[in-house]
Amino acid sequence: MVSCERKILGITRDGREASAFHLHAGDFEAVFSDFGARWISLFVPAGKDGRDDLLLGCPDLAAYEVSDAYFGATVGRYANRIAGASFRLDGREYRLAANNGPNHLHGGLVGFDRRIWKASAFEDSGSACIRFELESPDGDEGYPGALKVNTTFRLSPEGTVGILYEASTDAPTVIGLTQHAYFNLAGNGRGDVLDHELRIRASRYLPVDGDLIPTGAMAAVEGSSFDFRSFKSVGRDIRDAGGYDHCFVIDRDAKGSRDAVECAELRHPATGRSMKVFTTMPGIQLYTGNFLEGAKGKEGRTYRKHSGLCLETECFPDTPNRPDFPTCVLRPGEPWREETRYSFSF
Repeated sequence: MVSCERKILGITRDGREASAFHLHAGDFEAVFSDFGARWISLFVPAGKDGRDDLLLGCPDLAAYEVSDAYFGATVGRYANRIAGASFRLDGREYRLAANNGPNHLHGGLVGFDRRIWKASAFEDSGSACIRFELESPDGDEGYPGALKVNTTFRLSPEGTVGILYEASTDAPTVIGLTQHAYFNLAGNGRGDVLDHELRIRASRYLPVDGDLIPTGAMAAVEGSSFDFRSFKSVGRDIRDAGGYDHCFVIDRDAKGSRDAVECAELRHPATGRSMKVFTTMPGIQLYTGNFLEGAKGKEGRTYRKHSGLCLETECFPDTPNRPDFPTCVLRPGEPWREETRYSFSF
């Protein structure tokens, strides 16, 4: 049996009502909000009549409004960093908000994570679904083109959360959305994730400079702290890496198929829980919560460094300035569609 229950999440500082949508399917409950098309919680069975929330997050709407951690948000118009907060498209330069030193991060000062999206819940093929819709006007945060965006979440009774991104534009622009959920398979606020074991199907990753901007190289992971081709604990080489906040180039077959492929698997030996990630995107960003120290979280928890990790399927960072990276340009009449799935087992 599947269902959706709407509750009031709170009132924003500028007087807008934000809602939380509780999707139920089988033994699972996923909570989403129209504030940032945000994935707030995923409740899974735990022991006799118990359950755990596997996502980190803020205690209330007011905290989400001021947090810079992007907990569970749909991030856009372009996720990750754009060097120099600018790019050129069709011979014209576009200046963006510089909200990460001299660079542009996760859509700017008021990105998609700060907007109220239009929401509609429905059931489809035995899954509970919620669709969020947003219109981003021409010039929004410096981006060209009026963009229409849909993000649809699907919760199945088998424990899979699917995400479908769709967009269209009336003028040439760039786009790259992602989901910024922080996972801890032990449960929200229950220690760090350094004991989690991770496998990423990537033979290459993108080295970065001191501002976490890709250098343009695609380096082999072999022999480095970035080699997750076989399962290893997240904490094993994290000091050598300086904390992970890097994009991995997903291995695909030589035919260049655009189907969703399995790109990562995370597991927690102590609980037996695991999560597989599938996507059509070219890259996946591993972020190990390097700046969570002291953040106030759900259920009265105070997070520490590495309390959760993100596996953000994405276009490569700084692609608007890197013509050698897979394109992120969207033009009129060319609908943009990407999929990601997080599949949980116990």
